[in-house]
Amino acid sequence: MEINKSSRHQKIIGDFGEHLISNLLSRSGFEVTIINHTGIDLIAYHKSTQQRIGISVKSRTRTAGTEDDSVNIFSYQGSKNDRQKVLDACEAFACEPWIAIYVETTRYAEVYITSIDNYDKKYRGKGKAIDDWKMNADYRKKYEIDASVKHIRLDFFSTNWTW
Repeated sequence: MEINKSSRHQKIIGDFGEHLISNLLSRSGFEVTIINHTGIDLIAYHKSTQQRIGISVKSRTRTAGTEDDSVNIFSYQGSKNDRQKVLDACEAFACEPWIAIYVETTRYAEVYITSIDNYDKKYRGKGKAIDDWKMNADYRKKYEIDASVKHIRLDFFSTNWTW
């Protein structure tokens, strides 16, 4: 399906990503709430494992030709320190810091969820002004075999959806 973004698309895709990830976690036994707090978007608690996670959700739409573009996660430009905001919020709410990435394209969408600790150990570059989640084929293969990266792919199939 062709993508022709509306003027409010960034807000809509951001909200959708938070709700989709909330749904996926809820289906996995987590109690989840969407919060409006600097640094994190969701708090999830799994009663049987007693795991409490604070999640920063990044949602992006990629048009044809940009499917492999990385997703910016944390910026350190100027006085910004997005990572520290996540860590501070997670400390305040007594939860582990996690990141979730939702990327939709014309044909499919992918969801990735992992701890910041796992991201730092395996995927974070060094000395950059922005941390990113790489979306090229090589990295997607790495994520698939990493048991610490939760991943779901959704394929889009449309009939009679042209305007």
